[in-house]
Amino acid sequence: MLKAANSGRACPKCGAKMKEVNVKIQDADSSVRSYQCGKCGHFDFEARSIRKAIDEIKAKETALTIKQKVIKLSQGRLGMYLNRDVARSLNLKGGEEVYISVPDKRHIIISFG
Repeated sequence: MLKAANSGRACPKCGAKMKEVNVKIQDADSSVRSYQCGKCGHFDFEARSIRKAIDEIKAKETALTIKQKVIKLSQGRLGMYLNRDVARSLNLKGGEEVYISVPDKRHIIISFG
């Protein structure tokens, strides 16, 4: 916690006066304004500052990247195995149909119906 001040806001649960506290959120660069009740423990985040922190955290997330080998199947066909963790996270089962798009010569997009 960085700083606390009386906010003048009443707690929606018990009616006590809430304190305004700037808090640090893990993986966010900016602090977030929080309103905390010392009597019942209820707290709320100020909408604009929590939205900014969430956007900062999302900006730091990266897409999953896995190196895979393309395998040769029969009669000039190629294939690729999907890692079981990738298949599980997408809830994919064997035999399901997928849609494949080729937007350029360096990317493919696989969509699940």
